[in-house]
Amino acid sequence: MTRLPLGVLAVAAALLLGGCGEPVTTHHRPGTDHAPATASAGTPGPPHAHGDHRTRDVPAAEAPSVRLEVRPDSDSGWNLRLVTERFTFTPDSVGGAALPGTGHAHLYLDGKKIARLYGPWHHLPREAVPPGSHTLAARLSADDHTLWSVAGKPVEGTATVEGPAPEANTTGSATATGPATATGPAPVTVAVSVSGGKVTPPPGRVEVAKGGRVRLEVTGDRADTVHVHGFDLERPLIPGTPLVLEFTADRSGLFEVETHDSRLVLTQLVVR
Repeated sequence: MTRLPLGVLAVAAALLLGGCGEPVTTHHRPGTDHAPATASAGTPGPPHAHGDHRTRDVPAAEAPSVRLEVRPDSDSGWNLRLVTERFTFTPDSVGGAALPGTGHAHLYLDGKKIARLYGPWHHLPREAVPPGSHTLAARLSADDHTLWSVAGKPVEGTATVEGPAPEANTTGSATATGPATATGPAPVTVAVSVSGGKVTPPPGRVEVAKGGRVRLEVTGDRADTVHVHGFDLERPLIPGTPLVLEFTADRSGLFEVETHDSRLVLTQLVVR
C-alpha cells in the first residue's frame, strides 16, 4: 500500500474542513454564511435595546431608507405609511436569507415593539396609543430578522403621534369607555372568492359592532395566505378548499383583510 507524505495529508484535511474550520456543507441559505450579523465588521453586535434583534451593517450609499408618515383615520386611529427607497417588502420570504434591499419592518411605540409590518401601510388603532405625545419608529429588517443598519445604527423613520384624551364620565372623573356589545349572537359574515387574480364580490367596507363576531369565508384558485390586519390573524388558503376564519372584533378602526402572495384586498372591516 502506498503511503502518502504527511504534508499531503495535512492539505487534504484542511480542504475537508473548509475556511470556517468546520466540515464543508451546503446547508446555508443563499446569501448567508457562518458569520453572525454584526454591529461593526468582525464584532458581534449586542442584542438590540428593544428586543433580541441584531444589526446588519451595509454601506451608507447602498443602505435602504424609510420615512414614516402618520395620517388620522377618518373613522378611528391613524393610518401609517412607510415611504422607502432601495427596499422591497418580501412577506413571503420571512425567515429566509438576508438579501440586500428586502425584508419587512418593525413598529415601535416609545421604544416598545408593537407590530411587524409586511407592507407600506398599517392601521394603528386608537386604543394602542395612550393619552399624550408619543414617538413612533419604523425600523427596516432583513428576512432573517436582523435590522438593516449603517455604522451600527438601525435604519429607521420616526414620527410623533398624539394619543386621545380619556373620556370623562358623569361624575367628572376620567374613565375609558367599555367595549360595545354585538347586536345579536350571529356573526357578521363576509364571503369572497379569488379567481384569476380577481376578488368577487369586489372589495368594500363592512360595518361591525365593536365586540361583535366576524366570520370570513374565503375560497381561492391558488395557494396563498389570508391576513387580517390589526388582529394578527393569518391562515393558509388552500386551492378549492373554503377557508373559514371567525374572531371577535375587540378593537375599533379600519382593518384590511388581504392575501399575502397575490397582495389582493379582500374586504375592509370598519369596527366601531
